Amino acid sequence: MAGLDKRVATYEAALEGLTDGMTVLSGGFGLCGVPENLIAEIHRRNVTGLTVVSNNCGVDGFGLGVLLEKRQIRRMIASYVGENALFERQLLDGELEVELTPQGTLAEKMRAGGAGIPAFYTATGYGTQVAEGKESRAFHGRQYILEEAITGDFALVKGWKADRFGNVVYRHTAQNFNPVVAMAGKITVVEVEEIVEPGELEPSQIHTPGIFVDRLIQGRFEKRIEKRTLRA
Repeated sequence: MAGLDKRVATYEAALEGLTDGMTVLSGGFGLCGVPENLIAEIHRRNVTGLTVVSNNCGVDGFGLGVLLEKRQIRRMIASYVGENALFERQLLDGELEVELTPQGTLAEKMRAGGAGIPAFYTATGYGTQVAEGKESRAFHGRQYILEEAITGDFALVKGWKADRFGNVVYRHTAQNFNPVVAMAGKITVVEVEEIVEPGELEPSQIHTPGIFVDRLIQGRFEKRIEKRTLRA
Protein backbone atom coordinates (compact mmCIF):
# COMPACT_ATOMS: atom_id res chain seq x y z
CA MET A 1 0.00 0.00 0.00
CA ALA A 2 3.02 2.28 0.33
CA GLY A 3 2.92 2.99 -3.39
CA LEU A 4 -0.54 4.53 -2.98
CA ASP A 5 0.68 7.08 -0.45
CA LYS A 6 0.44 10.49 -2.15
CA ARG A 7 2.01 12.54 0.64
CA VAL A 8 5.06 14.75 0.09
CA ALA A 9 6.97 16.48 2.87
CA THR A 10 7.68 19.91 1.36
CA TYR A 11 6.12 22.40 -1.01
CA GLU A 12 9.29 22.23 -3.08
CA ALA A 13 8.63 18.52 -3.65
CA ALA A 14 4.95 19.20 -4.27
CA LEU A 15 5.77 21.31 -7.33
CA GLU A 16 8.81 19.43 -8.56
CA GLY A 17 8.93 19.62 -12.35
CA LEU A 18 7.19 22.97 -12.72
CA THR A 19 9.04 25.02 -15.32
CA ASP A 20 8.69 28.19 -17.38
CA GLY A 21 5.88 28.34 -19.92
CA MET A 22 3.66 25.68 -18.37
CA THR A 23 -0.13 25.82 -17.93
CA VAL A 24 -1.28 25.91 -14.32
CA LEU A 25 -4.89 25.37 -13.21
CA SER A 26 -5.90 26.73 -9.82
CA GLY A 27 -8.97 26.13 -7.69
CA GLY A 28 -10.68 28.82 -5.67
CA PHE A 29 -13.41 31.41 -5.97
CA GLY A 30 -12.55 34.88 -4.74
CA LEU A 31 -10.47 34.07 -1.65
CA CYS A 32 -12.38 30.90 -0.81
CA GLY A 33 -10.74 27.53 -1.38
CA VAL A 34 -7.52 29.02 -2.74
CA PRO A 35 -4.38 26.81 -2.76
CA GLU A 36 -2.45 29.73 -1.32
CA ASN A 37 0.71 27.89 -0.22
CA LEU A 38 1.16 26.17 -3.57
CA ILE A 39 0.79 29.55 -5.28
CA ALA A 40 3.35 31.01 -2.87
CA GLU A 41 5.76 28.22 -3.87
CA ILE A 42 5.35 29.16 -7.55
CA HIS A 43 6.14 32.75 -6.54
CA ARG A 44 9.26 31.57 -4.69
CA ARG A 45 10.47 29.47 -7.64
CA ASN A 46 10.41 32.47 -10.03
CA VAL A 47 9.04 30.49 -12.97
CA THR A 48 7.74 32.75 -15.73
CA GLY A 49 5.69 32.72 -18.91
CA LEU A 50 2.86 30.80 -17.24
CA THR A 51 -0.63 30.34 -18.58
CA VAL A 52 -2.92 30.32 -15.54
CA VAL A 53 -6.52 29.10 -15.56
CA SER A 54 -8.72 30.02 -12.61
CA ASN A 55 -12.03 31.69 -11.86
CA ASN A 56 -10.21 34.90 -10.91
CA CYS A 57 -6.68 36.14 -10.34
CA GLY A 58 -6.77 36.66 -6.60
CA VAL A 59 -6.36 40.12 -5.11
CA ASP A 60 -3.40 42.43 -4.76
CA GLY A 61 -0.80 40.67 -2.62
CA PHE A 62 -2.64 37.39 -2.10
CA GLY A 63 -3.46 34.22 -4.02
CA LEU A 64 -2.69 34.38 -7.70
CA GLY A 65 -2.21 38.12 -7.28
CA VAL A 66 1.31 37.51 -5.94
CA LEU A 67 2.34 36.00 -9.27
CA LEU A 68 1.46 39.24 -11.02
CA GLU A 69 3.95 41.09 -8.84
CA LYS A 70 6.87 39.31 -10.53
CA ARG A 71 5.08 39.19 -13.89
CA GLN A 72 5.15 35.40 -13.82
CA ILE A 73 1.81 35.09 -15.64
CA ARG A 74 1.89 35.58 -19.42
CA ARG A 75 -1.71 34.57 -20.13
CA MET A 76 -4.74 34.41 -17.84
CA ILE A 77 -7.92 32.46 -18.59
CA ALA A 78 -10.61 33.51 -16.10
CA SER A 79 -14.23 34.46 -15.70
CA TYR A 80 -13.82 37.40 -13.30
CA VAL A 81 -10.95 39.79 -12.73
CA GLY A 82 -12.54 42.77 -10.99
CA GLU A 83 -10.77 42.81 -7.60
CA ASN A 84 -7.15 43.23 -8.67
CA ALA A 85 -5.74 46.66 -9.53
CA LEU A 86 -2.37 45.25 -10.65
CA PHE A 87 -4.14 42.84 -12.99
CA GLU A 88 -6.06 45.75 -14.52
CA ARG A 89 -2.90 47.79 -15.00
CA GLN A 90 -0.96 44.96 -16.65
CA LEU A 91 -3.90 44.20 -18.95
CA LEU A 92 -4.29 47.83 -20.06
CA ASP A 93 -0.52 48.17 -20.55
CA GLY A 94 -0.47 45.12 -22.82
CA GLU A 95 1.76 43.13 -20.46
CA LEU A 96 -0.83 40.42 -19.79
CA GLU A 97 -2.90 38.40 -22.25
CA VAL A 98 -6.41 37.74 -20.93
CA GLU A 99 -9.12 35.38 -22.15
CA LEU A 100 -12.40 36.05 -20.37
CA THR A 101 -14.66 32.99 -20.31
CA PRO A 102 -18.19 32.64 -18.95
CA GLN A 103 -18.01 31.05 -15.51
CA GLY A 104 -20.04 27.91 -16.24
CA THR A 105 -18.21 27.41 -19.53
CA LEU A 106 -14.86 27.67 -17.76
CA ALA A 107 -15.87 25.01 -15.24
CA GLU A 108 -17.15 22.73 -17.98
CA LYS A 109 -13.97 23.21 -20.03
CA MET A 110 -11.93 21.75 -17.17
CA ARG A 111 -14.46 19.04 -16.34
CA ALA A 112 -14.49 18.00 -19.99
CA GLY A 113 -10.70 18.02 -20.11
CA GLY A 114 -10.56 15.74 -17.10
CA ALA A 115 -13.13 13.41 -18.63
CA GLY A 116 -11.25 13.12 -21.94
CA ILE A 117 -13.84 15.11 -23.90
CA PRO A 118 -12.01 17.40 -26.36
CA ALA A 119 -14.83 19.90 -26.95
CA PHE A 120 -18.52 20.55 -26.35
CA TYR A 121 -21.32 22.78 -27.59
CA THR A 122 -22.91 25.43 -25.37
CA ALA A 123 -25.43 28.19 -26.02
CA THR A 124 -23.63 30.50 -23.60
CA GLY A 125 -21.89 33.33 -25.44
CA TYR A 126 -23.51 32.81 -28.83
CA GLY A 127 -23.93 36.13 -30.62
CA THR A 128 -21.35 37.86 -28.39
CA GLN A 129 -17.60 38.48 -28.53
CA VAL A 130 -17.15 35.15 -26.75
CA ALA A 131 -18.23 33.40 -29.96
CA GLU A 132 -15.83 35.19 -32.30
CA GLY A 133 -13.76 32.71 -34.31
CA LYS A 134 -15.57 29.68 -32.92
CA GLU A 135 -17.60 27.10 -34.77
CA SER A 136 -21.37 27.33 -34.30
CA ARG A 137 -24.15 24.85 -34.95
CA ALA A 138 -27.92 24.64 -34.48
CA PHE A 139 -29.52 21.93 -32.36
CA HIS A 140 -33.32 21.72 -32.14
CA GLY A 141 -33.67 25.26 -33.42
CA ARG A 142 -31.16 26.86 -31.04
CA GLN A 143 -27.64 28.07 -31.84
CA TYR A 144 -24.61 26.80 -29.95
CA ILE A 145 -20.86 27.47 -30.08
CA LEU A 146 -18.09 24.91 -29.84
CA GLU A 147 -15.80 25.31 -26.84
CA GLU A 148 -12.55 23.36 -26.49
CA ALA A 149 -11.70 21.59 -23.25
CA ILE A 150 -8.87 22.72 -20.97
CA THR A 151 -6.14 20.65 -19.34
CA GLY A 152 -3.01 21.80 -17.56
CA ASP A 153 0.51 20.68 -16.76
CA PHE A 154 -0.17 21.26 -13.05
CA ALA A 155 -3.45 21.51 -11.16
CA LEU A 156 -3.37 23.23 -7.76
CA VAL A 157 -6.16 22.26 -5.38
CA LYS A 158 -7.17 23.30 -1.86
CA GLY A 159 -9.04 20.68 0.18
CA TRP A 160 -10.23 20.39 3.76
CA LYS A 161 -9.38 16.79 4.64
CA ALA A 162 -7.74 13.93 2.78
CA ASP A 163 -6.39 10.50 3.55
CA ARG A 164 -2.88 9.58 2.51
CA PHE A 165 -4.22 7.91 -0.63
CA GLY A 166 -5.39 11.30 -1.89
CA ASN A 167 -9.13 10.99 -1.37
CA VAL A 168 -10.26 14.58 -0.74
CA VAL A 169 -13.17 16.28 1.01
CA TYR A 170 -13.86 20.00 0.57
CA ARG A 171 -15.55 22.22 3.15
CA HIS A 172 -18.79 23.92 2.10
CA THR A 173 -18.32 26.60 -0.60
CA ALA A 174 -14.54 26.05 -0.63
CA GLN A 175 -15.41 23.18 -2.96
CA ASN A 176 -16.13 25.64 -5.83
CA PHE A 177 -13.76 25.05 -8.80
CA ASN A 178 -11.45 22.65 -6.95
CA PRO A 179 -13.04 19.32 -8.06
CA VAL A 180 -12.93 20.15 -11.80
CA VAL A 181 -9.41 21.57 -11.48
CA ALA A 182 -8.31 18.32 -9.82
CA MET A 183 -9.59 16.33 -12.79
CA ALA A 184 -7.81 18.34 -15.47
CA GLY A 185 -4.16 18.37 -14.42
CA LYS A 186 -1.43 16.12 -15.76
CA ILE A 187 0.02 16.47 -12.25
CA THR A 188 -2.57 17.31 -9.60
CA VAL A 189 -1.27 18.64 -6.29
CA VAL A 190 -3.63 18.99 -3.33
CA GLU A 191 -2.95 20.89 -0.12
CA VAL A 192 -5.27 20.24 2.80
CA GLU A 193 -5.81 21.34 6.37
CA GLU A 194 -5.72 17.80 7.74
CA ILE A 195 -4.53 14.38 6.59
CA VAL A 196 -6.37 11.47 8.21
CA GLU A 197 -5.91 7.73 8.19
CA PRO A 198 -7.56 5.63 5.45
CA GLY A 199 -11.05 4.64 6.50
CA GLU A 200 -11.72 7.80 8.50
CA LEU A 201 -13.44 9.51 5.58
CA GLU A 202 -16.95 8.36 4.78
CA PRO A 203 -16.71 7.02 1.19
CA SER A 204 -19.99 8.65 0.14
CA GLN A 205 -18.67 12.05 1.28
CA ILE A 206 -15.46 12.03 -0.80
CA HIS A 207 -15.55 14.75 -3.46
CA THR A 208 -12.30 14.00 -5.33
CA PRO A 209 -11.18 10.35 -5.47
CA GLY A 210 -7.49 9.69 -5.01
CA ILE A 211 -7.16 8.43 -8.61
CA PHE A 212 -7.03 12.10 -9.68
CA VAL A 213 -4.40 13.12 -7.12
CA ASP A 214 -0.65 12.78 -7.65
CA ARG A 215 0.76 14.68 -4.66
CA LEU A 216 -0.68 15.63 -1.29
CA ILE A 217 0.62 18.00 1.38
CA GLN A 218 -0.71 19.35 4.66
CA GLY A 219 -0.45 23.11 5.06
CA ARG A 220 -1.38 26.06 7.23
CA PHE A 221 -3.74 28.65 5.81
CA GLU A 222 -4.41 32.34 6.31
CA LYS A 223 -8.15 32.20 5.45
CA ARG A 224 -8.61 35.85 4.58
CA ILE A 225 -11.97 37.60 4.47
CA GLU A 226 -12.42 39.26 1.08
CA LYS A 227 -15.03 41.85 2.06
CA ARG A 228 -15.69 42.47 5.75
CA THR A 229 -19.15 43.94 6.37
CA LEU A 230 -19.96 45.35 9.80
CA ARG A 231 -23.14 46.91 11.08
CA ALA A 232 -22.88 50.71 11.27
